[in-house]
Amino acid sequence: MNTQWKGSTPERPHGLKYSLFCGEPDGRIAGYDNESGKGDHKHIRDVETRYKFIDVETMAADFLADVERIRNDHDE
Repeated sequence: MNTQWKGSTPERPHGLKYSLFCGEPDGRIAGYDNESGKGDHKHIRDVETRYKFIDVETMAADFLADVERIRNDHDE
């Protein structure tokens, strides 16, 4: 997990720039980030959706839960 304190902006009211990534040789499993111009969002495989950022701890827990869910779905 990579987070940096950048100060509050309209695009990043929480003041953080972050990027979380989990991948396999064949591509991304999950990713959470707030790339400029996109705001808070997540990627599950190739699908991008908005993400409601609450705090770093919640985001990390949500990310790990998504990774675990995807891995479990893949194993079935």
